[in-house]
Parts: sequence; structure tokens; C-alpha cells
Amino acid sequence: MPRAVSTWSLHRTLGNVVASDSSVSGGRSKDLPPTATAGIALLDLPAELAAHGYDTLHLCHFHLASRDAAYLAAVRAALAEHGITLDTFLIDDGDLTAPDADRHEAWYGEWLEVAEALGAQRARIGAGRSAPTPELLAASGERLARLAASHPGVRVVTENWLEMTPDAASVLAVLNAAGDGVGLLIDLGNWTGPAKYDDLAVLAPHAETCHAKCHFWADGPDADDFRRSLEVLKAAGFDGPLALIYDGPDADEWANLDREWEILTGVFAAESVSA
Repeated sequence: MPRAVSTWSLHRTLGNVVASDSSVSGGRSKDLPPTATAGIALLDLPAELAAHGYDTLHLCHFHLASRDAAYLAAVRAALAEHGITLDTFLIDDGDLTAPDADRHEAWYGEWLEVAEALGAQRARIGAGRSAPTPELLAASGERLARLAASHPGVRVVTENWLEMTPDAASVLAVLNAAGDGVGLLIDLGNWTGPAKYDDLAVLAPHAETCHAKCHFWADGPDADDFRRSLEVLKAAGFDGPLALIYDGPDADEWANLDREWEILTGVFAAESVSA
């Protein structure tokens, strides 16, 4: 099993950058505070990842400084130079259930071209920002299927994320409408409450990659919840990448990712996890 991480977990390391053209409507896709201290450039991140023992990456679309072909080629080359696999390109804006969904679908298509240029194995697109109805769930799945069919160079996956997929039933409805051409990224931290473990268990057999998020509070990680969520995946025989997600209050991202990794390797036998 690879040692994987998302660039969202290293947002502070990257200087809290959000690209100026990353929103579907123009401008920045996330309203986040500007950097307080200088961060490293994305082109320098692969070397840092390798130095910290990582070999697999999930990359947020808004962390790209440019969509220029030369820049994308440079990012791809830097990843290759340091032995970093780009497992999933995360397209974090847009809404396939918006009133102008055709415009959003076209925007996603542009970013799928970026994912292909980067050599990403997968690209994640959320199912939508509306409350789920049978009609909207089906429409979202159909749009995802259309995007996947028109961009065969990258595997499109969706996620149990945002308003459209609040439970396992809604996720499965989207996947059923999308068909085999669309896969699932399972996130362990997007759902809360006692029902989350049952819902995760329903989805785990369908998942091919994962956001392994451990919630962190002022006094440290919620290790019990993280272990229980990981145990759900292990019981289902999950063998895909487990990209660590950290966005807790402590600014030392690398150290807290190490704490997450320790918990993860305590659940998934150390001998099956590459260091």
C-alpha cells in the first residue's frame, strides 16, 4: 500500500495558495485567508514529499499556479523525477446540479483535460450541491458518465461529499446512474455521527481510493474515530491508496501527518504498508 497524502493536508506548507482562476465562475475557488508566511512552490513539493517518505499524491486543482501547457508538463516532470504517483486530481469547485449545469459540466471537462495532461490516474468530481432527489441523483450520475466517456485518459471518480451525497443511499444512486465508467473515492471524515460507520461499510466495497481523514482537536487526534473508520475499510478488503487528510489547528502539517500515519499503520498491518 502506498504512502499517500493530499495537497489539502499541506495547504499551509504551500503558502495557503488558491489559484486566481480556479472558480467555475471566475476568480478563486475557495475564500481562504491569504498566506501569513511564504510557502513552497508546488513544483518543489515532490522533492519534499519524497523526503518525508510519500510516493503517492492527491492534488487539489486550486493549487496549480497555471494551466499553461509548459507549467503542467513541469509539474508532471517533477512528480516523475521524485517517484510520486499522481493518484487523483481533485476538482474542488463546480456543481453538476446547478440550474446552469451544462456550463458546469463544460468547466469540468476543461479540468479533466488538465488531469490528463498531468498524468493523473483519476479525477474526482463531486456529485453536486443540491439536496438529493431521485431526479437530481440520476442527472448527476448521467453527467458524470458523460464526462468520463469524453475523457478516457483519466478515470472519473466521485465522492461521499457535499449536499448531494449525505448518506450511502445517495452515493449509490449516483454510481448506479453513472455506470461502471465512474468510480468512488471514499472519504472517512466527511460524514459524522454514529450512522457514518454503517454508511461507510456500505460504500467500502465500491471504493478504489480514499481520503483517510482524522479529525484533530485542540488536544490531538480523534484516534478512536479514525481507527474505527479504517477498520471498516480493512474489513471490506480495501487495497487502494489511503491519502492522509490533515487540516487541524496545529500548523505543523508534516508532524501531524506522521501521527495519522502511525494510527493508519496500526490498523493496516505494517508489513503491508510501504514506508
